[in-house]
Amino acid sequence: MSTANSPLNKSAELTIRNFKLLAQNDLGGFGGMGEGMSVQIAKDGRRIIWLAHESAPKNFTAVDVSDPRQPKVVVQTDLPKPYMRSNSLELSGDIMAVAYQTQKVNQQPAGLELFDVSVPEKPRSISFLDCSGATSRGVHQLWFCDGEFVHMAAGAPDFIPSHPLDDQIYRCIDVRNPSKPVEVGRWWMPGTKKGETPLPRHKLDKGYRAHNTNVYKQRPDRLYLCYIDGGMFVMDIADKSKPKPLSYWTNSPPYTGFMHTAVPLFDRNLLIVTDESTENRAEDWPKLVWILDARDEKNLVSISTCPLPPVDAYANRGGRFGAHNIHENPSVPTAWQSDQIVIGTFFNGGLRAYDISDPYQPKEVATFVPPPPRGTPAGAVQLNDVFVDERSIVYTVDRHTGGLYTLEMDF
Repeated sequence: MSTANSPLNKSAELTIRNFKLLAQNDLGGFGGMGEGMSVQIAKDGRRIIWLAHESAPKNFTAVDVSDPRQPKVVVQTDLPKPYMRSNSLELSGDIMAVAYQTQKVNQQPAGLELFDVSVPEKPRSISFLDCSGATSRGVHQLWFCDGEFVHMAAGAPDFIPSHPLDDQIYRCIDVRNPSKPVEVGRWWMPGTKKGETPLPRHKLDKGYRAHNTNVYKQRPDRLYLCYIDGGMFVMDIADKSKPKPLSYWTNSPPYTGFMHTAVPLFDRNLLIVTDESTENRAEDWPKLVWILDARDEKNLVSISTCPLPPVDAYANRGGRFGAHNIHENPSVPTAWQSDQIVIGTFFNGGLRAYDISDPYQPKEVATFVPPPPRGTPAGAVQLNDVFVDERSIVYTVDRHTGGLYTLEMDF
C-alpha cells in the first residue's frame, strides 16, 4: 500500500472488512474534498481522476490513478477568492464542468465554468456562466454526462426566494456550444419563490432548495431531483424548457430533512435515495439510505433502509455520522454500474457497501473506516463522497484533510 504523503494517524485503529486499502494521498496537504469526482482516460492512456475541493484555497485537483496503488497529483488549481468553493464537478469526454458557490449572496465569481482538460496538466477555461446575484450564491451541484446539457442546483440573478435558505433551483444549461452556455429550462418547488405561499419550515431548517440533479441515458426524459427539506421529485424533462413534476416522495417530517441523492435502478424498478447528515454528534439522527419501490413512478413507496451500526457507537467519535452520498452509476464509460450493490459514505461511519439483491433486506457486505487523518478538525474521518470506476476500483475522499483513498472490493 502506498503511504506517500499520507496523514493517517497511525495510533488510531483502521476498521476494514471486505475492502482492500491500496493507497491514500493527502493531495499535497490540501485534502479537504467536496462531492465532485470524475474519471478521464487521457489521450496518452493515463487514467485521471478529477476531484473538487470542499473549500478554498484549492479549486480542483487531478490525480493519475493509472496504478491505483501509486496515485500521483498531476495538477492542482487555486480559486480566485477565499470565500468560494468548487464543491461539484463532472466530466464528459475532455470537457469538465465546475460549480462555483460563494459563502454569501452577491459575491463573485459564482456560477458554472467549463474547462478543456484534454491536456490534464494544463486545464484551459472555455467559458463561464455567471449565476451571481443579490439572492444567489451560485452553483452548489451539477450533473454532466452526455456532453450536451449541464443539470445543476443553482441560484439565479432573477430568482428571488421566499426564504433566504431556499435560494437554489433546478437549472438546465445547454453546452453543446461550450463557448456559449445557455439556460434552456428551470424549475423550483412551488412555495419557494417570493410571492408564492411560503412552505412550513422544518424544525431543523436547512431550506427547500435543489441539491442533486441526476439524469441518465436510459431515461433522458427524466430528472431525479432531490430538494433537501423538500424531499425528492421525479421530473419529466422531455421538454427541457418546461420541466414537470411526475411524483414526489419525502420522509420528513417525521425525519429531519436534507434529502441528498436519488439513483434509479431502471431494470429493477427501484430508487435509492440518501439523506445527508449535517449536524455533529448525530444530532440529526437518523440519516439513512432508503430503497423505494418505483414500479409506479407516480406512487413511490419506501420498502427498506440500509442498516447502520448503533448510533451510540459513532455519535461521539467526532464530526458527523450518517448517510451522505453513494456511487451514482453515472452514464459514462469510466464508471462502474451496479444494481445489486450500493456503496455509500457515512462521514465518521466511513465507507459501507450493501448487497440489495433482496431489496426488502439489504445487507452490509463491506466496511472501511480509516483512522482520523492527521490535522483533521473533526477528530475523526469524514468520508464525503465515493466513485467506483469500470475496473471496480473504489475512490473515496475525506471532507477535511485526508484527501483521496483508493480501494479494491473483496466481495
